[in-house]
Amino acid sequence: MSLRIVRRLQQLYPDASGSRLKRAVIEGQVTVDGEVVDDPGVFVAEGSAVVWDPNRKIRRRVDTSLEVLYEDDDAVAVVKPAGLLTHPTEANEMDTLLSRLSLWAKRRFGVGRRSYVAVVHRLDKETSGVLVFARSSRGLHDLQAQLRNHTMDRRYVAVVEGDLFGDAGTFDQDLVEDRGDRRRGVARPGSKGTPAVTEWKVLERFGVATLVEVRLKTGRTHQIRVHFAHAGHPVAGDPVYRDPRRPPFPIAFPRQALHAGRLGWVTPAGEKVLVEADPPADFTHLLESLRARMKRRQRG
Repeated sequence: MSLRIVRRLQQLYPDASGSRLKRAVIEGQVTVDGEVVDDPGVFVAEGSAVVWDPNRKIRRRVDTSLEVLYEDDDAVAVVKPAGLLTHPTEANEMDTLLSRLSLWAKRRFGVGRRSYVAVVHRLDKETSGVLVFARSSRGLHDLQAQLRNHTMDRRYVAVVEGDLFGDAGTFDQDLVEDRGDRRRGVARPGSKGTPAVTEWKVLERFGVATLVEVRLKTGRTHQIRVHFAHAGHPVAGDPVYRDPRRPPFPIAFPRQALHAGRLGWVTPAGEKVLVEADPPADFTHLLESLRARMKRRQRG
């Protein structure tokens, strides 16, 4: 029987926390049959020799690739690739968008006040798109206020399963942190949750799926994914909120098909900023595959 490497380590080292063991894997301190394995998502066969050596030199690998879209003295907007965390979790991951941006700032401005970088908001690990970081305490206060007051323009494109009814609409449904299975969900009738409003409009239809532009009027965790899944149109590739009883989606996609393509805010000086980024190649390939599938079915 195979188990994820962290689960196997928990069996072997029960006194260590899961987050500590995950960090040990990421930092290259764990070997499987003598070979270093640094991916905490890897499955390990039951008979494999798994060893954690806390004295092994830690790998501190930070990918320096970074796409900067906009910068001024108070803010910097960059593209987050799918699969990259916005900032470290309790496992203290080395390679995150924040670490890449911090390294960029230190190399450009040197260590000190000019290299200040702070997180304003985040995207899920498997969501791609534009994020803005603060480059001053003034910028942090101002951007967080706009986020809190819902005046920041945040727009996404998403591929959702099924053929949405209507050309545009709004989900105005409170969300709860635990719908009963330790996952976020829409509050039940008569129950109180956190207000969440999601506006959408159809950009393209594929029969089995719909390409939509989504505008967040509030910014709750997993808001888009929860709202569309509750409506019976989960985001394609979403393994968390998609009902497992649904028939398989005809085109496999390894992550949720969600991209933050547009971000707008106002600088402390009152100037409007609008930053946009096209979807990455995997998202574009999914759209091409859906178009090709629809044409084949129309011809047939």
